[in-house]
Amino acid sequence: MVSKIISRGVFALVAGCTLQSPALAGGIERGGYNIDLLFDPSPIVIESTATFVMPQRKLKNVTDTNVTDGSLNALGYSNSVEETEDYWSPRIGAKAGFEGFDCLVDYSQPYGAHTNPGSRWAGANQNIETKINSDNYALTCSYKFDAGPGDLRVIGGGSYLQMDGFKERLVLAPGTPLVGPLAGTGVGRLDLEGDGWGWRAGLAYEIPEYAFRASLMYYSQVKLKEVTGEVDLTALSPALGVGIPGAGTVIPVEGSATMPEAIELKLQSGIAPDWLAFGSVKWTNWSVLQRIPFYNSGREVTALELGYRDGWTVTGGVGHKFNEQWSGAVSLTWDRGTSQGFGSLTDTWTVGAGVSYSPNKNVELRLAGVLGILTSGSSGAVAINGIPAGDEASYRFGNDLVAALSTSLKVKF
Repeated sequence: MVSKIISRGVFALVAGCTLQSPALAGGIERGGYNIDLLFDPSPIVIESTATFVMPQRKLKNVTDTNVTDGSLNALGYSNSVEETEDYWSPRIGAKAGFEGFDCLVDYSQPYGAHTNPGSRWAGANQNIETKINSDNYALTCSYKFDAGPGDLRVIGGGSYLQMDGFKERLVLAPGTPLVGPLAGTGVGRLDLEGDGWGWRAGLAYEIPEYAFRASLMYYSQVKLKEVTGEVDLTALSPALGVGIPGAGTVIPVEGSATMPEAIELKLQSGIAPDWLAFGSVKWTNWSVLQRIPFYNSGREVTALELGYRDGWTVTGGVGHKFNEQWSGAVSLTWDRGTSQGFGSLTDTWTVGAGVSYSPNKNVELRLAGVLGILTSGSSGAVAINGIPAGDEASYRFGNDLVAALSTSLKVKF
């Protein structure tokens, strides 16, 4: 039998180590949604976490496949490039509990993306730089009551999500014969922003004497009903307006998008004195993001082409409490890639490890790290809902490394 005190100490570290998995998941997921702090037994808890992720995706054998304005390869653009940028994924939360009721308020950045291959690669007419940001504010509450040998917890809450971002691509190469001097830098830019509300609900069953917990959570879709922004084509000469509508101007656009729903099952159980096994399975409905068009006065101006399939993330690991101050854990995670022949979001395998140090009963410090592989693949032309996509460039990529570091401070009262 594993004592209640031991299970608390080890589980705190388990939460810290598995935090890395969403930060490396498919689609545009970064921190994801996380309510683990809700289960902390202390009456009042404040936690701050910062994760730094370092993906190293490199694109090779790049070929410009949209040569209506001339081949970028022939113009001297590079056929290899580093695509990804490092990023931070922060989270801060505060939980309060009283007589079976617990409530968690937290801020996180569940979604995001940043690719920056630059303007001198042969796929620049597909992407120069794309960046997506998110800010999520959530309230999650639960009520716990006796049920057989353990406690049943009913969970529910809501969230408000704000998103913004931009995409730059080469509309017309400056070196294009005849019209090159009219291209300027040739770069077009799309800026967007939107917001929406979501909700979450779930159940958890806990048997503290065995360090057992099973939780099942559902996170709803978030509909960004009014996504607004503009397409900036001022880098191009207005004289190109016949072939490139809006050249030399800024065009207001609007559209809509839906962020995916998700279901997550988490399990943990004591397996020996001071030892804990844990695991999780998460499904995310990334296939809701296919092709997102944006309009001006009813006319489609541009579109974001994603073509994702649903994502699956599976994690398993063990944790061990060495003494009253120190605990450790290791985990293995597989995430199914969401790209389907277009893009570089293939399967990811990661190994995580971390340590937790508690100098006293009120403070806990955690340090965790992850090392993994972004698996190989290729990208080229596909059809999304019957419309061609990814036909601007083709490329390949090998198995690339990804690493992450996470630090966390928890204060209990």
